[in-house]
Amino acid sequence: MTEPEREGNSMAYDLITMGRIGVDLYPLQTGVPLSQVTSFGKFLGGSASNVAVAAARLGRSTAVITRTGEDPFGEYLHQALRDFGVDDRWVTPVPGLPTPVTFCEVFPPDDFPLYFYRRPKAPDLEIDAHELDLDAIRDTRIFWVTGTGLSEEPSRTATLAALAHRAKAGTTVFDLDWRPMFWTDPAEARPFYEEALRHTTVAVGNLDEVEVATGVREPQAAARALLDAGVELAVVKQGPKGVLAVNSKGDSAEVPPLPVNVLNGLGAGDAFGGSLCHGLLEGWDLERIMRHANAAGAIVASRLECSSAMPTTEEIEAAVKAGAVL
Repeated sequence: MTEPEREGNSMAYDLITMGRIGVDLYPLQTGVPLSQVTSFGKFLGGSASNVAVAAARLGRSTAVITRTGEDPFGEYLHQALRDFGVDDRWVTPVPGLPTPVTFCEVFPPDDFPLYFYRRPKAPDLEIDAHELDLDAIRDTRIFWVTGTGLSEEPSRTATLAALAHRAKAGTTVFDLDWRPMFWTDPAEARPFYEEALRHTTVAVGNLDEVEVATGVREPQAAARALLDAGVELAVVKQGPKGVLAVNSKGDSAEVPPLPVNVLNGLGAGDAFGGSLCHGLLEGWDLERIMRHANAAGAIVASRLECSSAMPTTEEIEAAVKAGAVL
């Protein structure tokens, strides 16, 4: 991991993410219903945290803004972040709320049900605007927020306040991250998504997510709608059709997925996000960024775990060169 550079009175990171964290419990038996699983692996999870891990694996200085329970699982997550090279200074405990746990079932190649245990409330939704290090958020080269952060207060106000303060300084990524079960009324989501889009330069989402944000599902039309909403780069994931990227300069790239034997598709999008950030920081062209991000996602999809499965630069380069995950 590269060390963050000092800028003014704060440390300038390559990437700061803000959002979910938790413990992922993955079954060590695949193709078996959760009711019959007898053993699990324990891993750091949560999309914003996984993106920070993925970018750190690629040599970037990263930090995450989130909250855990004041419990042994929270202690585990702090240690895991540090082990992955992610700065945990803005990961704070919430007394009285348990650290979230997520179980999944693994039915390759395309069925991976998730079971979120985030009650009575997830600590990461208790991020408070008054506790944010706004200087660090302004100075980081990339700032990454998620749709889940908009689902409840005080996280919603904190997310929008962070975006407004940053005011598109550098690259600001909005991971549309649509999880309807996290919203009391999913129909209320779009106005908050629209507000977040006004403050971001890059929007990333799959077809369901871009439809929530824009009301449009067709990929080209959705990309245009995201650009019209104020972003400079729209990235639309199309599943087996690959990924579409369009920027405000008129450049576009549509890249097919890499062939891969899927073991567990969970976390592939987070690996994509970490590689996307790396490519943006490197100043690569759109096609190169998308090919590397696709490869990063495919590598994680070929592995059981998520955070600890994030690929290195060498692994991504090898997959891109081979045209497949071997």
